[in-house]
Amino acid sequence: MREIDQRLASKRQAAELGGGQARIDRHHQRGKLTSRERLEILLDEGSFTESDMFVEHRCVDFGMQDQKIPGDGVVTGWGTINGRLVFVFSQDFTVFGGSLSEAHAEKICKIMDQAMKSGAPVIGLNDSGGARIQEGVASLGGYADVFQRNVLASGVVPQISMIMGPCAGGAVYSPAMTDFIFMVKDTSYMFVTGPEVVKTVTHEEVTHEELGGAETHSTISGVCDLAFENELHALRKLREFYDFLPLNNREKPPVRPCEDPPNREETSLDTLVPENPNQPYDIRELITKTVDDGHFFEIQPDFARNIIVGMARMNGSTVGFVANQPLVLAGCLDIKSSTKAARFVRFCDAFNIPIVTYVDVPGFLPGTAQEYGGIIKHGAKLLFAYAQCTVPKVTVITRKAYGGAYDVMASKHLRGDVNLAWPNAEIAVMGPKGAVEIIFRSDIGDAEKIEQRTEEYREKFANPFVAASRGYIDDVITPARTRTHICKALAMLANKQLENPWRKHDNLPL
Repeated sequence: MREIDQRLASKRQAAELGGGQARIDRHHQRGKLTSRERLEILLDEGSFTESDMFVEHRCVDFGMQDQKIPGDGVVTGWGTINGRLVFVFSQDFTVFGGSLSEAHAEKICKIMDQAMKSGAPVIGLNDSGGARIQEGVASLGGYADVFQRNVLASGVVPQISMIMGPCAGGAVYSPAMTDFIFMVKDTSYMFVTGPEVVKTVTHEEVTHEELGGAETHSTISGVCDLAFENELHALRKLREFYDFLPLNNREKPPVRPCEDPPNREETSLDTLVPENPNQPYDIRELITKTVDDGHFFEIQPDFARNIIVGMARMNGSTVGFVANQPLVLAGCLDIKSSTKAARFVRFCDAFNIPIVTYVDVPGFLPGTAQEYGGIIKHGAKLLFAYAQCTVPKVTVITRKAYGGAYDVMASKHLRGDVNLAWPNAEIAVMGPKGAVEIIFRSDIGDAEKIEQRTEEYREKFANPFVAASRGYIDDVITPARTRTHICKALAMLANKQLENPWRKHDNLPL
């Protein structure tokens, strides 16, 4: 072999070995895969093309000039997932703890720039101790360069962050600006300041897991969209999720072959909603029984559980679902659920994904905690998202749609395209009993008269036909035929065109 070939092979071997076999072994002992092993699982076999394998840092302080490893702690390149292009970077914790240097950041930026030019998503596998301290402001500048690209790519190509180790300090803000954040339980965490700093400043004693683990961020803060048991499961589910997404904002989502008939009837839905209006039921059952093959990919299942969001297919095409969940807080909208649903609706709108909304909402959650927390502005986020949305919107009211929450949940007044209701749906300013007690205050002491008035109100207003008579509801349908009506509506709306007035950008109520 020629000398130059030997040198190339040696360089490649050094880059592929990262921080060395001893560090790789320690990495494996913690139950973690290496950066390259992760990419092998995520991407189609043999599809990965690496970029900048031989890049090294340029730092000469603190003896760093004698510690150079090809690749500098991040593997970058492109490949395919189920045959569709994707750009990736995978941080290597075995090299300087995956810390971000100026050169490390340049590699990530180059991939993100290429993704924008090629019109394909970016997936980042984050496993980093943060900024490389030896490089000082140069590493901080590197983070800012990545942040700028996150902002420019937002709404242009999908961006997904998979947190597979530490992600602390300034490092958290790049994932925070991506569309989805997935985490691995017990081995990944995110926080702005670590437990040691928290203890010094606030005197709180907290573990890494309690402060910023996957469980914390998927149930309490809502920072994490999905938490997985291990890395293998996480990467497999990421491949599955990727299949729902278009490559960029100029394309429609992929269409998959579908053997589930679009006109399939589901008679069990006729008895899904209990006769007692105060008895809960699981709206998730409605989703799984109306989507293709019952396959629903839920997002943030453990956060703000009074609303459900996620991806599924209808007649082979990707659709985003938003649904009030009567099992939790009676399906009321509150601060967390409004923010959760608003972000999901805006993502779907940015990437041409139609939205189906299942409505069973008695209103906004009352109380001082909600008012002091800013429910007015947070609730307005969801209202704003639906009103701004231009993709096809199909809405089905299953039981209750009361007050302002009726307006917010993709009503006809917010440019809903096809708005349907089940026969027992109640669409009114408020529930019959509450309305009667306000209108007929003088009769409150007379239980029999109040009951009579309540029935009169229910008959007159608490049904879908008043709204239908005004054109606010396009049709009242039998529950069993819900899938049929949605598939027909989406087929009709396939070439929908609607544009908002020109503006530099909107001013979302933050």
